[in-house]
Amino acid sequence: MEKLVIEGGRPLAGTVRISGSKNAALPLLFAALAVDGPVTFTNVPRLRDIHTTLKLLEILGCTTAFDQGTVRVDTVGLTPEAPYDLVKTMRASVLCLGPLLARLGEARVALPGGCAIGARPVDLHLKALEAMGAVFELEDGYIRGTCQGRLRGAHIPFDFPTVGGTENLLMAAALAEGETLLVNAAREPEVVDLANFLAACGAKISGQGTSIIRVEGVERLAGCAYRIMPDRIEAGTFLCAAAITDGELLLEDCPLGELEAVASKLREMGVWIEETAGGVLCRRGTELVGVNVTTLPFPGFPTDMQAQIMALMCLAKGTGVVKETIFENRFMHVPELGRMGARISLDGRTAVVRGVAGLTGAPVMASDLRASASLVLAGLAARGTTHVQRIYHLDRGYERIENKLGAVGAVIRRERE
Repeated sequence: MEKLVIEGGRPLAGTVRISGSKNAALPLLFAALAVDGPVTFTNVPRLRDIHTTLKLLEILGCTTAFDQGTVRVDTVGLTPEAPYDLVKTMRASVLCLGPLLARLGEARVALPGGCAIGARPVDLHLKALEAMGAVFELEDGYIRGTCQGRLRGAHIPFDFPTVGGTENLLMAAALAEGETLLVNAAREPEVVDLANFLAACGAKISGQGTSIIRVEGVERLAGCAYRIMPDRIEAGTFLCAAAITDGELLLEDCPLGELEAVASKLREMGVWIEETAGGVLCRRGTELVGVNVTTLPFPGFPTDMQAQIMALMCLAKGTGVVKETIFENRFMHVPELGRMGARISLDGRTAVVRGVAGLTGAPVMASDLRASASLVLAGLAARGTTHVQRIYHLDRGYERIENKLGAVGAVIRRERE
């Protein structure tokens, strides 16, 4: 295994280009399963989860090629089974259910894995697909789904705005017979990106970005070329990196419009953020102060930025409160930050952060993707040396983050343990 070694206490300064969005790229790659013909995606980040997805697509009978941020997928020879060995490593694998059922009338997908941040049941996906005519059974750790003929359009009210469920149903509904109405749908920008891609392939979709999405099914989707949106979570992480090191960064291709909830809280903390012709400029404007943050579905504060802003709050004046409402087990970075001198107390899904004058480098262990990012941020600001272990989590969502940080002044290197 590998780790990051960080010599902290150095302000970051320079320009960082934000990569394509991991959370958009994964459903878009799975959406290629619904397309009859070759698809070309650009602005694709080079991440572990992307490579895992491409391997899975190949096992499902697709041909794939990945070169310089461009991925080409062709669904020739499509087959319906997604095996456990790949699915267990990545939660997003369940997104092949909808397009496989829509294209082939059957799917056999292993129950998914991913980060250990709490229960993320797929029952909402299955319940909604059943309303469209699919029949499911659980056999030997696999979800087996079948349908007679084409899926049928349906009125589908979600119990809560599930991102994965909305994405799966969008892909299925695009090829279903008749109209599908998704009520209480997720509004995340990555969902909008998926809907826009499907529309570019010939799908008839309206309402994306709102809580009600209407899909009129078509018989066939045709291939196209599509640019994946920039990663708003990577951008938010680098905004925090500028602030926590008391540096100044210019973020190119930064989707500030999709980061409004994060930018608003950072400004409340005393961070200066300005959109310029060259990108988004960020630096610490005044002394940092603690704020209250509650994670919510978009357009609320994203759960994927909770750990990063908590790291920043560790060095803020006063007290801040973080409430996690999306996942029940997403505070595993708290004891690791405590090893570096942070003062954080937990009560269920609420963390109270009392700012300290400084953090101290220490060996810490990453538990999930965004926890990894928070520990890297803390290490950048800490006195001394920080060793962030188990960074395979980090590689699932950040494209060689040590290279980007090193280019703007961080002293950071990757080592084998």
